Amino acid sequence: MTRDVLVLGGAGVDTTVYVPELPLPYKDTYQVPPVVDRIGSTGAGVALGCHALGLDVAFADLIGDDPQGALIRHALRDLDCAWGRAAAGTRRSVLLVGPDGRRTSFYDAKATPGERLPRELYANVRARHVHLSIMDFCRHAYPDLDGTPTSTDLHDWDGADDYHKDFAYRSDLVFLSATALREPAATMRGILARGRAHTVVCTRGADGCLVLTRDSGVRAFPAAPLPGPVADSNGAGDAFVSGFLYGTLRGRPLEECVELGSMAGAHACTVAGTHESPITEPLLLTRAAAARRPDQAPARPVPRTAGPKPADRRT
Repeated sequence: MTRDVLVLGGAGVDTTVYVPELPLPYKDTYQVPPVVDRIGSTGAGVALGCHALGLDVAFADLIGDDPQGALIRHALRDLDCAWGRAAAGTRRSVLLVGPDGRRTSFYDAKATPGERLPRELYANVRARHVHLSIMDFCRHAYPDLDGTPTSTDLHDWDGADDYHKDFAYRSDLVFLSATALREPAATMRGILARGRAHTVVCTRGADGCLVLTRDSGVRAFPAAPLPGPVADSNGAGDAFVSGFLYGTLRGRPLEECVELGSMAGAHACTVAGTHESPITEPLLLTRAAAARRPDQAPARPVPRTAGPKPADRRT
């Protein structure tokens, strides 16, 4: 069987604390709403988002033999999953979420130097597309992918940190955030110049995103309007990636892929949790159809500047 998407790495557990404001002033004790442990981290978000959109998803990762690993196995039970053992345990984040949905994340990667993702977890999966999370052990999987189209999300890369460069320059489709970039367009052009990517997408939150391809300049696209009040911005970036990949694998033009990604990200901001309520295919397509109007504003050019339920596959 050929899967639509194989996601490598990036499942974790998010402990979410809803706080009265961010940044949080020092105080010995705060009374807060119930603290919740949920499925989190980027790879799980992309996998669950793609699955909710009707794509056939396989997932492979290293997790711990601990309660957090058990939570992940349960949350991803409807996907074709293969698990290896993470020596240091399951990666975790503590998320402080303010009333406006913004968050501060405290991330414990549980990384073990030299740890690898065993080939047998993913080598026999035939997939139309592979998405690699930026776990250190995932960089070693690129030679095994046999020309399969790949994508990655560099998140808040600053454009210089060497850790991200394997992912930036060895993927066909690259996502990243403008959060830490002084000149996003210059960084995007650098990815195309130094790597194999055909498309780079830089998300900018409420300001939409920038898109660069090999046959066009950098274009700016607006953000999709939120379909409701902001609840929690966690997982919005992963939802964007899921919507974009859905459009890509359904053969949609680039502009529609951006639109679908933006709408999936906007939906994620209006639901509680990180990845528990991803947008479904019918809802995404309904919203996309409703949004298309003859007077819809086109993307703007950006001036050039310097710079059936499967069984788990387990080890």
